Amino acid sequence: MSGLTGDTPPGADGTANAADGAAPAAEYSAGAELAAADPAGMQDGPVTADPTSTELHAAADPAGARSGLVAAQPSHRDQDTSGSDDARHSAPKARPMSVVTGWLRSVRPRGKDTKADVLAGLPGAISSVPDGMATALLVGVNPAYGLYASFSGKIGGGFTTSTKLMVVTTTTAASLAAGSALSDVAPDGRDRALILLTILTGAVMIVAGVLHLGRYIRFVSRSVMLGFLTGVAVNIIMGQLAGLVGSPTEGGVAAQKAAYVVTHPSGIITASAVVGAVALAVMFLLSRTRLGLFASLIAVVLPTIVVALMGLDQVETVADVGAIPSGFPPLVLPHPGDLTIGVLTGAFAIAAIALVQGAGVAEAAPNPDGSPSNTNGDFVGQGVANIAAGFFHGTPVGGSVSSTALNLAAGARSRWAAIFGGLWMLVILVAFSGLVGLVPMPTLAAVLIFAGVMSIRPREIAVVWRTSHTGRIALIVTFVSTLALPVAAAVGVGVVVSLLLQLNKELNDLRIVRLERRSDGQFVEQRMPNVLPDAEPVVLDVYGSLLYAGARTLGVRLPDPRLSRRPVVILRLRGRLSLGSTFFGVVAHYADLLEAAGGRLYLSGVQADMVHRFKHSQVDDVKGKITVYRATEVLGASTMAAVRDARRWLEQVESESADTEGADTEGADTEGADTEGADTEGDGTTSDEGAGRSPR
Repeated sequence: MSGLTGDTPPGADGTANAADGAAPAAEYSAGAELAAADPAGMQDGPVTADPTSTELHAAADPAGARSGLVAAQPSHRDQDTSGSDDARHSAPKARPMSVVTGWLRSVRPRGKDTKADVLAGLPGAISSVPDGMATALLVGVNPAYGLYASFSGKIGGGFTTSTKLMVVTTTTAASLAAGSALSDVAPDGRDRALILLTILTGAVMIVAGVLHLGRYIRFVSRSVMLGFLTGVAVNIIMGQLAGLVGSPTEGGVAAQKAAYVVTHPSGIITASAVVGAVALAVMFLLSRTRLGLFASLIAVVLPTIVVALMGLDQVETVADVGAIPSGFPPLVLPHPGDLTIGVLTGAFAIAAIALVQGAGVAEAAPNPDGSPSNTNGDFVGQGVANIAAGFFHGTPVGGSVSSTALNLAAGARSRWAAIFGGLWMLVILVAFSGLVGLVPMPTLAAVLIFAGVMSIRPREIAVVWRTSHTGRIALIVTFVSTLALPVAAAVGVGVVVSLLLQLNKELNDLRIVRLERRSDGQFVEQRMPNVLPDAEPVVLDVYGSLLYAGARTLGVRLPDPRLSRRPVVILRLRGRLSLGSTFFGVVAHYADLLEAAGGRLYLSGVQADMVHRFKHSQVDDVKGKITVYRATEVLGASTMAAVRDARRWLEQVESESADTEGADTEGADTEGADTEGADTEGDGTTSDEGAGRSPR
């Protein structure tokens, strides 16, 4: 059975990267980069950009151009580090025929691996017998449907997932979500509604893969997923307590059901409680031994034999819940009339849970041939597995870290290990379906409780608890919502919490520093000044996301130019792969403030596509107030060119201002001579506003 917390993708902490517009942490300082660009210093030199032009400036240092510089190719700071999925998304699409031939090549069995894969599939098939029935119990349907899902999911997923060793099978989290989705369906219609639910889940997964939504998995933070899976584990433990002891129960959520059992001990059936306790003890005792792989199977088989031999009719069995079809699993078709809001939202919730859990399999089980796994390809593969499970009347399935780990431990060498595991499961179904009905229900409840207990990760919870207050809040909110709300609603809460955490991270991570040159020619990062110096270029570098809230935070944190005279700001944007309309609106407003104070705004290190976007999205008035320098392949060259341009512009403005003041003084003297000493209280008080105005 798939572990709960164990299926969390390692490192899924929701951190952002360069794809979000955040400048990635560089392996070098920005100051060192600028020093390398101009070791001789910030001396003035000719540039091709006209500082008085209203056109967009996209020129770099012509000295670099004379050296043969070309348009910048992104450096390691510029490149998108968002993962291989994004890179594949931007790459040219393969032709359909090449996709088919590539898939056929990947599924072709290799003779040298066949024996190992056949043997590796058997332990997984055996362990899927109790696990499959137990997960069907969570859904609230015939236990045989979990077995059908175990065989069809492994075969369908084995043929189609990008991660070749991934095992797609039943998982407790997905099954609990399915049970929540079908909770409002009448018991006599639940079996039929399950078909549509499983197929819809598969369709959602396929659409997610086709639309390349795998990149968004990283936004699910570790604390949110840990809180959700811990809540699922506790829900399973409390929800299966009644089944473990054979007691009737009442209440809506699992906590209410467990409380009813505890407060009504007279409803406990002693024989059922003993059978359940023995099964639970067997699993805990064997879990740390060499028989640990088969602990759940042994815990089911031994009590089944005892109950059958002793004729304990008071202990409920699988046959009492529903008839177990014999022979090959039947093919079924969905009924559109079974579609309800609960089924539709449940399909999305199950898909989200299964996809996030399955994302961890690629990290836990890399492809043996070294080829990279594609998250979107795994989405499609899990979707195909669910559609196959649906047509065989199975419960929803997903990639499982624990089942994949068992597959690897058994010696799997290729995707055929999972396929053979499904075929072994089919053999067991055909040969032993009559024996399945003899399994006591308390043993299946014990299997689920054992899985729930083993899935709680105290060490991981402690790490999140000690790491940050936001992580602690996210864990608690998601955990409590999972206990108190339907699973679909709890998933929604988790999504909202993840988004809020991401926004909070963008706000808190945004930092603005000033780059200043030392006497030895090196640049250092210093605190951004609260007030800009008069008539001096100030280079500012920004860390953090500049999308949406990050852009608005930048506008709030930039130094106020209104108290300065001719302030000049050079905003360094190298490595920014995405700048949106919010950012351009913020810098346009800041350019207005600088111009009102007689200053100017420069943007340096801007990527070519962002220059194009700025040029075609902004009005001429805005473009006339902002000078833009395109990034070059020489790190810091565009920033140095902007500094020289700014100094030259300041010298020009100062010179024009001095000439204007001299002319005004001469005119005032002439006027005084003409008026023959008349009272001239207002003479010589010409406004400085015109002198400080930026030339157009």
